[in-house]
Amino acid sequence: MTRVVVVGSVNVDLVVSVGRLPRAGETVAGGTFARHGGGKGANQAVAAARLGARVAIVGAVGADELGEEALAELAGEGIDVDHVTRLDGVATGVAAIVVDESGENQIAVASGANAELDAAAVERALAALLSQGGSDPPGAVLLVNEVPEAAVAAGLRAASSTGWLVVLNPAPARPAGADLGGVILTPNADEARELTGEEDVEAAARVLAERTGAAVLVTLGADGALLLDGGEAQRLTAPPVDVVDTTGAGDTVNGALAAGLAAGRPLAEAVRFALAAAALSTTAAGARTAMPRRDEVPASP
Repeated sequence: MTRVVVVGSVNVDLVVSVGRLPRAGETVAGGTFARHGGGKGANQAVAAARLGARVAIVGAVGADELGEEALAELAGEGIDVDHVTRLDGVATGVAAIVVDESGENQIAVASGANAELDAAAVERALAALLSQGGSDPPGAVLLVNEVPEAAVAAGLRAASSTGWLVVLNPAPARPAGADLGGVILTPNADEARELTGEEDVEAAARVLAERTGAAVLVTLGADGALLLDGGEAQRLTAPPVDVVDTTGAGDTVNGALAAGLAAGRPLAEAVRFALAAAALSTTAAGARTAMPRRDEVPASP
């Protein structure tokens, strides 16, 4: 099995489905409620695990009922949660999500324990995890910006010297707190614009590639993605599906990409696979509900 280590957030998602999204100050009644595991880091870990990777996650939850629930759900997916810190006196992260009939959403996040993940914990975890595997080839480390800048920077430093592939999903967008040399960036279009000041997506990708010296993947929702690799820009499309909820699509792209790269797939092939997986992930409500298994995605790695 391929190996993926995710450094990122663990949340519980509280989801209300309504006919349309509310405007500012408006109440929209008649919705339905559901509770799911969430957090971009945890979601991406689940996506990678379902697609055949051996996955560990590094993060933090509160020493509370929601934290135990979140970790039990991840462990049930076969994910190693031994390097998730349990923090006393801090709540597990929560996301409040409103989804309309077309699958569009609004999300508000209370970071809780995610905001308390420190650099030392990340360094210890990666020192242990990246030294495992014996004769196995290096895998992929996937980092997400929903934890503190210092934790992400520590993860980048620890991973970059190991020979493992390093992917950073800069969501939410913020200035990098560490050397990004050789790091594959995976922003969405809005994040790419915010990080560069460039309105044109390809121009933004080129600015980011100059900073990293590596490939950049800009996700474009239903329009697929733009991949800039070695100076050549490719527009890659996502297969059409009947969309129910787009909440976990970006996380599925990242988890699937990491799984594909860790399996040794060429980058463009891994991206096509990730887009196919992400399209399938939008066909049911909830960030993880429809995340596909390996045998459900054509050309799986």
